[in-house]
Parts: sequence; C-alpha cells; structure tokens
Amino acid sequence: MKISTKGRYATRVMLDLALHNTGTCIKLKDIAARQGISEKYLEQIISLLNRAGYVKSVRGAQGGYLLAIPPESCTVGMILRLTEGSMAPVACLDEGSGNCQRCDICETLEVWKKLYSAINEVIDGVTIADLAARHRA
Repeated sequence: MKISTKGRYATRVMLDLALHNTGTCIKLKDIAARQGISEKYLEQIISLLNRAGYVKSVRGAQGGYLLAIPPESCTVGMILRLTEGSMAPVACLDEGSGNCQRCDICETLEVWKKLYSAINEVIDGVTIADLAARHRA
C-alpha cells in the first residue's frame, strides 16, 4: 500500500493550518509556498477538505482558509480515508464488500486482519495536534 501525494499533501495542509492558526484566514498561496505544493493542485485538495467539513473557506479580500475542526479531533486516518478511500490491505476487508467465498478456509485472512488493525491503530492514533506538537518540539 502506498499513500498518494493527495493523501500526504492533505495531511500537510491540515498541519500547516494548525501551525499557522492565529484566528485569521490563511491564504492558499501562502500554504502552497510553505509546503512546496502547486496552487492548482492545492485547490483540488483544499476543496475536498472543505466539502468534508475539515476546513472552512472564507471569501473576500481577507478570506482564505481555517481549520473547521479542532486539531485534537482530526486524525491522520480521517484525512487518509477521505483522500485515499479504504485503508484495507485486501478487498475482502473493505466495508460493504461481500464476504469472500474463501474466508472460511483462507489461511492468510488473519494476516490481512492484523495488518489492517495495525494500520488503523497507527493512523487513528495520531492527530493533527500531535503532528503540530512534534513540529514545535
């Protein structure tokens, strides 16, 4: 499994918004410059984060973006599931997928379940606030 640039950049954008949260809106061009992400690509990512309710957009001369949820309640897992979809290592563990015909006799299913559990434990156990604290340290 590889995390796409969209997932990595979305995480960096959320972290950037948390680190530069002064109560005023943050311009897209400033985020793009600090993070080394093209404004065009960043527009797509921030739009996705905005539709999900993770960021708030404010129009106008003093407009820009703000976190819409506290960094303490936003996990890396939330962001990655938004940008990447399911984090399940195999299709039979995806939500809503019918049980695999082999699940009763699959010797490898326990391996995939443990891997999926480990992935979720890591990405759901790290918040944007944790990343911000690590950055400041």
